[in-house]
Amino acid sequence: MISNQILQSTIDGLKNITRKELSVIEKEGKVIATTEDSMIGKQVDDIENFIQSPAESQLVLGYQYFKVYDNSLPEYVVQVKGEDEEGYRIGKITAFQIQSLLIAYKERYDKDNFVKNLLLDNLLLVDIYSRAKKLHIENNVKRIVYLIEINIDKDMNIVEIVRNVFPSKTKDFVTAVDEHCIILVKELHEKETMEDVEKFAKQIADTINNETNSKAFISIGTSVTDLKDVSRSYKEAKMALEVGRIFDVEKIIVNYEQLGIGRLIYQLPLPLCRMFIKEVLHGLTIDDFDEETLATVGKFFENNLNVSETSRQLYIHRNTLVYRLDKLQKMTGLDLRNFDDAIIFKITLMVSKYMLYMEKMTY
Repeated sequence: MISNQILQSTIDGLKNITRKELSVIEKEGKVIATTEDSMIGKQVDDIENFIQSPAESQLVLGYQYFKVYDNSLPEYVVQVKGEDEEGYRIGKITAFQIQSLLIAYKERYDKDNFVKNLLLDNLLLVDIYSRAKKLHIENNVKRIVYLIEINIDKDMNIVEIVRNVFPSKTKDFVTAVDEHCIILVKELHEKETMEDVEKFAKQIADTINNETNSKAFISIGTSVTDLKDVSRSYKEAKMALEVGRIFDVEKIIVNYEQLGIGRLIYQLPLPLCRMFIKEVLHGLTIDDFDEETLATVGKFFENNLNVSETSRQLYIHRNTLVYRLDKLQKMTGLDLRNFDDAIIFKITLMVSKYMLYMEKMTY
């Protein structure tokens, strides 16, 4: 179905050309778009009778009415103010324009429905290629999936915002997973690199931020060249988004090809994780460490185990940092100034984050 905003924009444009007052009325008689102030929100009588009649148009009390069809059934009624021949001609043109929009939107809906089922693996292999051919969607084309997550007011149409980022890209597909997640299946040129792919994600994030004043988180799957593999790219993007939520909360763009050790930890079974934590921390958990200690450790890792640089950035004396590291060593038996021990504790922190996330997801 065409949005009321699109219908309003269409008749506003036609009024600027024709200087005629136009309205679009739904089947039940309510005016849903108009250029005439007196018609805003009005309920027009006898529209249902006109819909049910065999007449294509009619003239009533200074207005001309024209049916707009969808699959041979009346969907809208166009109203033109005036009884002259020019009003009749403009009414027919407006009805034809809106009917063409209906066809175009229906085709886009069919394509969106196909892509959504393709992403969710709801199609048989033979159906993928036959339906793609009917919808004029090419098969052997390089594509990649972006998964866009954003928390905004549900009244905002985030799908249209993403579609309008680059409106000339007619071979790209945008569909909604839910009110917070959008999938973009983008066609790639042969020479496009992963750097170009991430740059495009940054453009989307910036546009959404400017349009909605909200931060978008975008994950990227791997590129595929066959339609049947698009669902794989989607699953990869979905996994990347979750891994980013766990291990890189500050990162707004996460690439499946750059998940690092987080990819391995994400696929560990929870019983194995609990066994590892018990072995390393000897019955302690990450909750047993105060925020000051964890912040110190985080900064120590950021500075590649450099004591002097870490103490400088934390604005503390070198001896204070050494005291904190010694305190942690007494609790765990791990000396973070030793590379092997530092790796073990880094993995311990990541496994703990993963366990906390998975436990939250089960509630």
